[in-house]
Amino acid sequence: MMVLTNNADLGATGRKTGFYLSEVAHPYHVFTEAGLDVVFVTPRGGYAPMDPRSYEENMDDLICANFIEDPQIIHRLDNTLNPANINPGDISVVFYAGGHGPMWDVAFNREIATIARQVYKNSGIIGAVCHGTCGLLPITLKPATKPAILENRRVTAFTNMEEEMVFNDDTWNIMNFKLESKLIEMGAEFEHGEPFTCHGQPQGRGYRAEPPVGDEMRPSYRRRAGVQDCKQRCIQ
Repeated sequence: MMVLTNNADLGATGRKTGFYLSEVAHPYHVFTEAGLDVVFVTPRGGYAPMDPRSYEENMDDLICANFIEDPQIIHRLDNTLNPANINPGDISVVFYAGGHGPMWDVAFNREIATIARQVYKNSGIIGAVCHGTCGLLPITLKPATKPAILENRRVTAFTNMEEEMVFNDDTWNIMNFKLESKLIEMGAEFEHGEPFTCHGQPQGRGYRAEPPVGDEMRPSYRRRAGVQDCKQRCIQ
């Protein structure tokens, strides 16, 4: 199950955002190449917008091009499922895709968090990339209680410094909250690499990656999803 955003607005700036293309296309390629089935889920279902800048920045990326030019994929992105359509018993991996969009909806969605908690309790895997890590914030280990699933776990995500490098002096007028700071507040042990370099944090049945997910990260993703040597863990 790949979690995307319904949100197309970058705060009150009038600029557009959404999911970040390579952070959906590359994981999707890895999963489907391994013979797994993937469904796209958003908080409300329906249209999942793509950050237009992510298309411009990945025009020369063959995997991204093949993804965005596939009419079946586009149809599925236009018609994503909502949480009510999902039976957690059918899911063994929940993957939260990145982009700035999820910060305004996925970060607060308890329906998807409930699915993720149940998948985790069923010995499934939870993974996230970049801003997608915000989807871990509402996940608790028990219904309506603390501790958060993040407590005492190593995680990474888009950092406060990277946000400021993107938006400069306007950063915290644009962004609705500081992801790195919130993860730490929720009890996570936050680790990161150099700005805008790949950095993964596997722990237990969780995997979080800092942007972007490229070729060098694929073997680690495959191992965490249990698909390098066997294909028993399906994303359905």
